[in-house]
Amino acid sequence: MMPERLARYAMTLSGLERKGRRRELVPQNGIDFTSNDYLGLANSPRIRSAIADALERGVAVGSGGSRLLRGNHPEHQALEAEAAAFFGTERALYFSSGYAANVALFSTLPQRGDLIVHDALIHASTHEGIAASRAEAVPVRHNDVQHFDDAIRHWRNAGGMGHPWIAVESLYSMDGDCAPLEELLELANRHDGFLIIDEAHATGVFGPNGRGLAAGMEGRHNVVLLHTCGKALGVAGALVGANSVVCDYLVNRARAFIYSTAPSPVMAAAVRESLKILADEPQRRAQFEQLWTFANAQLSGVLGLEGSGSQILPVMVGDNARARRIAARMRAEGFDLRAIRPPTVPEGTARLRIAITLNVDRAAILQMLDHLAAASSEEAFALCYIYQEGKTA
Repeated sequence: MMPERLARYAMTLSGLERKGRRRELVPQNGIDFTSNDYLGLANSPRIRSAIADALERGVAVGSGGSRLLRGNHPEHQALEAEAAAFFGTERALYFSSGYAANVALFSTLPQRGDLIVHDALIHASTHEGIAASRAEAVPVRHNDVQHFDDAIRHWRNAGGMGHPWIAVESLYSMDGDCAPLEELLELANRHDGFLIIDEAHATGVFGPNGRGLAAGMEGRHNVVLLHTCGKALGVAGALVGANSVVCDYLVNRARAFIYSTAPSPVMAAAVRESLKILADEPQRRAQFEQLWTFANAQLSGVLGLEGSGSQILPVMVGDNARARRIAARMRAEGFDLRAIRPPTVPEGTARLRIAITLNVDRAAILQMLDHLAAASSEEAFALCYIYQEGKTA
C-alpha cells in the first residue's frame, strides 16, 4: 500500500497519464531528428582535443565555488573576453545554462515599476525569471508588434512610469519562426525601453560567423543578448552579452549568478573552441542551410505541410495521445522523434518537433518523412475507423 505522503504525487501522475501529458525519460535511439546539435559539434574532434589540451594544461574540471569566491577561473575570463569580441558586445558573462541565465536576467534587471512585455511563446525559463521579478509582466500575441505597442501604451496610460522590457526569442524553439527584431528594437527605442533577445536556437546557425539573428544590434545600451552554448555550439552553458553596466549589475545582484557554483573551467575552454570553429569553418553553416532548406521543401512535397523556414519543423497533431503514438512508432522504426505536448506548447497543439542537424543527410530526411507520412496516414485511418464504428454501434 502506498504511503499517504506519496499518494498526492501518484494522483498527479495518474492525472497526467489520463491527459496524455505524463513524461518519461527515453534513451537516445535511432537517427537524430530531435536534438539541438544543429552543427554536429557535440562530437567534434576539435572540441575533444581542446578539452584534452585543457586537462593537460592543468585546467580544473570543477570550479570549486561561485564566481565571487574562488570559482572565478582564468578560463572563464578568457571565454568572456573572447565571446564579447566574437558577438560584438561590450562585455559577456558565462552562466551554467540558458535556464539559469534567463532566470538571472528577468529576476534581476527589470525593476519595481517597470513592465516586462513578453511574447506568449517565449521559453519556460523566461517565465521562471519573470515570476521572481518585482516588475509587472504581461504576455502578448506571438510576433504581434502592434500588440507589444498596445500593451506598453496601456501601461503608460495607466500611470506606468518605469521602463518597458521587451522579451522575445529570435528563433522560436517549438514553431521555428523568427521574431521581427528590427521592429521590436524600434519599439524599445520609441518607448525608452530595453530589448532582451534569446538567441538560443539562432546562435551558430544564423548571422555572420553564426553570431545570431540579432547580429548588428550588439553594443546598443538597451539590448541584452543570450547565446546558449548547448545547442549549435555543441557544449554547455550560456553567454549573456550586454554593456558593462548591465553585466556588472548582474554580478552584484543576480542571485542565480552569485549563489551558483561556477561552470566547469574545462567546459569554458570547450566553448572557446566552439567559437573558434564558428569563425574557422563557415562551410558548416553553408552546408547546414542547404540541408534545412531541403527539409523544408520536402516537408511540403511529402506531407503537404508548409515549412517553418528554419531548421525547426513542427508537425502539428493536436491530440496528445496521438502525438505520442506516432512518435513511439517513429522511434521503433529507427527515427528519434519526440512528441511535444502541453504545457510546453499551448493546449490542443501537441506536435512532433523535427529538428534538422548535420547529424543527418538528405537520404535520411527523405526516409524519415516517408515513414512519418505512413504513420500519420494510418493513425488518421485508425481514428476514423474507430469513430465510424462508434456511430454504427
